[in-house]
Amino acid sequence: MRRRTTLSMTAATALTLAALATAPAQAAPADKARVLASFTQTDAASSNAFQAARADQSHWSTYGFDWSTDYCSKSPDNPFGFPFKSSCARHDFGYRNYKAAAQFPANKPRLDSALYEDLKRVCGAYGGAKKTSCDATAWTYYQAVKNLGT
Repeated sequence: MRRRTTLSMTAATALTLAALATAPAQAAPADKARVLASFTQTDAASSNAFQAARADQSHWSTYGFDWSTDYCSKSPDNPFGFPFKSSCARHDFGYRNYKAAAQFPANKPRLDSALYEDLKRVCGAYGGAKKTSCDATAWTYYQAVKNLGT
C-alpha cells in the first residue's frame, strides 16, 4: 500500500511538473495596447508618463515591454549639448514595442512625431540663437527618423 501511494505521488508530481513546463507563459494584461499607446503619444503628459514608467520598470514587468535602447542610434545623444537622450529612449521604446506587436507601420508616423515634439520641448528650455540651433537640430533628427527610421 505504501509503495502504491509513493508511486501515485511520484506520478502526480511528474504530471504537475509536466503541466507547468508546457503551460503558456503568463499572458500580458489585456490593456497592454492601451498602455503602450498612452506612453507613445505626442503630448507632454504622455512623455512624462513614459519617463516615470521607465524609472520604475519593475511596476510594469507583467506587460513584457522592451525597455532596451541605443538612445539616438548613430547620432549624438546630446548634440551641441542639447539633451536628446531621453527623447530618443522613448522613441526606441515605441519602435521596439510596436514592432513586437506587429503594429509598427500604422504607428510609425505618430512615433516619429512624438520624438519631434519631445525634442521641441527640450529646445523650449533655451532662448535666442541657442533655441534656434536646437530647433534646427531637432528638425534634422525628426527628418532622419521620418525618412530613414525602420
